[in-house]
Amino acid sequence: MELAMSKLFSPIELDGAPLLHRVVMAPLTRSRAEQPGDTPGPLMREYYAQRASKGGLIITEATTISPSARGWFGAPGIYSDAQVEGWKAITSAVHAAGGFMISQLWHTGRSSHVDVTEGPVPVSASVSPAYWEDPTHLTSTPGGWVQPSPHRALALSDIAGIVEDYRRAAVNAKAAGFDGVEVHSANGYLLDQFLQDNSNHRSDAYGGPIENRARFLLEVVEALVSVWGPDRVGVRIGPGGRWNDMSDSDPDALFGYIAGSLNRFGLAYLHVIEPRVQGNIVVGEDRGPVATQRLRTIFDGKIITSGGFEPDTAEAVLDRGDADLVAFGRHFISNPDLPERIRNNWPLADYDRSTFYTFDSKGYVDYPPYEAVSQVA
Repeated sequence: MELAMSKLFSPIELDGAPLLHRVVMAPLTRSRAEQPGDTPGPLMREYYAQRASKGGLIITEATTISPSARGWFGAPGIYSDAQVEGWKAITSAVHAAGGFMISQLWHTGRSSHVDVTEGPVPVSASVSPAYWEDPTHLTSTPGGWVQPSPHRALALSDIAGIVEDYRRAAVNAKAAGFDGVEVHSANGYLLDQFLQDNSNHRSDAYGGPIENRARFLLEVVEALVSVWGPDRVGVRIGPGGRWNDMSDSDPDALFGYIAGSLNRFGLAYLHVIEPRVQGNIVVGEDRGPVATQRLRTIFDGKIITSGGFEPDTAEAVLDRGDADLVAFGRHFISNPDLPERIRNNWPLADYDRSTFYTFDSKGYVDYPPYEAVSQVA
C-alpha cells in the first residue's frame, strides 16, 4: 500500500530541473574513484545509475577542485580531463534514467595529509596545532587512516587562486554534463574553517567580524554564478555542526548572516545540515530540524534539509513548510530505489557502516532494489 506522502511526491522546479519528487540523494563520500588519478570509473557509474530515478535529484559526493584540495583517498576530483570524461559517463546514465545531477565542489583545507595532496602542506584559515595533534581526527590516505598533517594559514595572495580553482571546477562540471553545482561549505572543510571563529583567528579582511569571515564563501559563490548563473548554484552549510572540531561563538548570528547574504544572488537553493548529525552519525535522534526552521525565516529561496530524516519526519518538515526538499544519505546507500520504497511504504534495507569507505563493490553496488528482494522471498 502506498504511504500518504503527498508533499514528498509533489513536483517542484529546482535548478531549472522539473523534479517529480522531493527525495534527494545527499552527497555521500564513498572512496570508490579509480586510482591513480581520482577518476570516476564504471563502478561509480553503476552506483549512481542504480540510484537515479525519473524526476529525481542526485547531489554527488564531495568532489575535489584541485590536487591540493584533496583530503580523502579514493574521493573523485573534477580538475583533470580524465575526471571530466568519467563524470560525463555518470551524468549520461543519470539523465538516461530521467534524473538530474548536481556536482558538489570541495576543498578539504586542514582536514588532509601530505600523502594525499602529494606534497603541498594542507591549508586553513589559521594554524591550529591542536587539530592535527588530536588522535581522534583521521583522514584516509593510501597508507590507511592517519591523523592530518600540520597545516599552514592561507596567505592573502593564495585566496584568489583557490577561488579560481572553484571557477575552473564549475566550468569542468558544465563540460561533464551536470545540471548545476553545489558549494560544500560545511563539515569543517576549508570554507567552513574560514566561517567559524574557533578555526579562523585572522586579523585581515578574511577574519574577525562575521562579514569578513564570510567573504571567502561569497567570493566562491560569485565565481560559480559567473559560470552557471545563479539558478544553477546551491550552497551547503552546517549550522551548529561540530564535525572536524568546529564551533562558533555565535552560530545563529553567523549562519543567519550567511543565509541573508546569499539572498542577493537568487540561488537555486540553500542546503542545510541539521546539527543533530555530526559527520555520518546521528547524535540527536529526538532533536527536530532547528537549523532549517530558523533559516527558513531568513533565506528567500528554496531549502534542502538533510541530517537524520526518516520518511515520516521528511514528510512532516515539508508539510510544515520549513523546507522544500529533503536529502537522504544512509538510506540511499542501502536502498538504491529509495524514492519508490518510500512512495509504496516498502521496508528499508539496513546499511553496513563497515563498507562505507572501502574501495570495492561490496556494500556499494550490491544492494538490490525491493522488487528483486521480494521476488527471491
